[in-house]
This record gives sequence, C-alpha cells and structure tokens, in this order.
Amino acid sequence: MAAKIFLTLPNGQEMPALGLGTWEARNDEEIETALNTALELGYRHIDTAFLYENECAIGRVLKQWLSSGKVKREDLFITTKLPMVGVHPDRVEMFLKKSLENLQLEYVDLYLIHFPVGCKFREGIVRPYLENGEIATEPKTDHVAVWRKMEEQVDAGRANNIGLSNYNISQITTVLKSARIKPANLQVELHIYLQQLELVTFCQKKGITVVAYCPLANPGFNKFLQRLGHEPKKLPDLLNNPTVVQFAQKYSKTPAQIALRFLLQMGVAAIPKSVTPKRIEENINVFDFNIDDEDMKTLQSLEVGEAARLADFKLYKGMEKHPDFPL
Repeated sequence: MAAKIFLTLPNGQEMPALGLGTWEARNDEEIETALNTALELGYRHIDTAFLYENECAIGRVLKQWLSSGKVKREDLFITTKLPMVGVHPDRVEMFLKKSLENLQLEYVDLYLIHFPVGCKFREGIVRPYLENGEIATEPKTDHVAVWRKMEEQVDAGRANNIGLSNYNISQITTVLKSARIKPANLQVELHIYLQQLELVTFCQKKGITVVAYCPLANPGFNKFLQRLGHEPKKLPDLLNNPTVVQFAQKYSKTPAQIALRFLLQMGVAAIPKSVTPKRIEENINVFDFNIDDEDMKTLQSLEVGEAARLADFKLYKGMEKHPDFPL
C-alpha cells in the first residue's frame, strides 16, 4: 500500500497528509519555535483549535512567513476548530471570526466542529463548569442547525472546507442527510492501538477524509490531565511496543515513523504534535519507505480498541451524561 502525500477533499483542494499538531503547545515561545522549525522543514499543514489557546502565537508566525514572502497563503493548509462553547447556531460565526482574528488570516482551509456536545457560553471561558464541578453543557445539540451555520462560513469565504471532530457514525449520518456542503473531513483519535476501522471505512466510503490526532498514542497526555487537576493514568506505550521497535529496526526508522507510516498507508492523514525540533523533523520523514503488506497486517493485529483510547472526554465531569456524548 502506497501512502499519499496529499488527501483530496471533496472540493478538489489537497490537504497534506502529514501536518503539525499543536494541542497542548501553550507556551508562546515554544509554539513559535516549533512552528518556525516545521515550516522550515516543509510542513504546510498546521492544526490548531480555539480551545488550545495558542491561535495568537501561531498567527504571529504565519504573519511573519506570509509578509516576508517565504510562503504563499495558497501553499498553507490551516485547520482550526469551533470550541464546545461555540457549538450552537448563534455562535458559529462569532467563534470563527475570533479564530481568524487570532490567526491573522482571512480564511482557514478547514474548520471543524471540535466536539458534538455544546457547552454554555461565558465570555472568556473555554471550559465552563457548574458549582458541582460538572461541565456546563447545553441541551441536546441541533446538529442540522449548527451545520447550516458551518455551511454559511464557506459561503462567506471564511472557510474553504468544513468538517467534524470526535463525531460517531450516527452523528455523521445525521449531518450528511441534511448537508448542502458535505463534511470534508473527520478528525478523531487514531493510532495502532485504536484503529477505529469501522468509522474510518464508513468515512472513506462517504468521501470524507480522516485525520488522526494522537497518532503516536500521545506519550505526553498525562501533562494535560495534571494541568486540569486529574490524576495521571497508565498510558499505552506504543513507541516501546516490541513489534513496532522491531519494524523500526527493519526499516531503519524510528518507532514514531513506523506508527505514522502505518496510518498514512491506511489512507489516513496524521497530525503528530511535537515542540522538539528533532522529532518534528523525524515525523515528516515518512515518505521515503513503504511498510510491506505482511508487516501492515501484523501492525493491524496490535489493535486494542477502546481500552487504548486516551481522549475519552470523561475528564470533563458529567459530559458522558449528555445525549450527544459520542463515545
């Protein structure tokens, strides 16, 4: 199986199959250094979100590169996301405008609904909580009405493409039934231990591209948990899996490169997050080798399933009670 360098979206635009993830890159100096490194190395697909609270730092770097002429806007592929406090028909446009202001851009290439559950809007608060410690959610999400507002952002030229993140098959189907502009992309957690083949196959049959977040099973996930006041948990150690290590030696690559190449050969794009220059460079050097079919089957057999999911969103107390909780 060959891996594509680009995935073609329904409108014909090409999305680089390997991008830079920026989740939990919150220190301005750190994110600016990482982004400059990535752009110098040839990354053109940059993924962020309003919820990550780093759009302004990313915007400053993009402005420098665009103003200097080092890169053209049409050569970049920028993704950001509607936060949970924006998952309401009245707030879609407002939040995209905020993101565009932060990023110092006139449009994004892909705008995703970050999560199918909406939260109460309180100015300046991205994670609103009730007095009992539970996340403050809106009632049942009107997916059709929210999607219509997403479509309006394409009409207005603020987004080239629109899509979904963390939606399940039933929720995607609801959107598809009423969509005038169908979702171009689904972004979900995917890695060797959590392959979600039914979901990926469904999307690919519907012409929806798939992007994997946490493609390396995110070794730094516990930092996020601790920052939100949660206990660290035992994480799946994908990069030290004996089979992955064995294949890394066989192909003269790193375990991370094997994990990324696996996804690319499954027809899935990946957005590994790193702020370490050496790893940023390693992560993009995955287009000069091919994992053979037998080894791909062996890697597929390492599937663990839901037990290996990192981002279950249950860390937001009470979220799992919502009728639109997707997992």
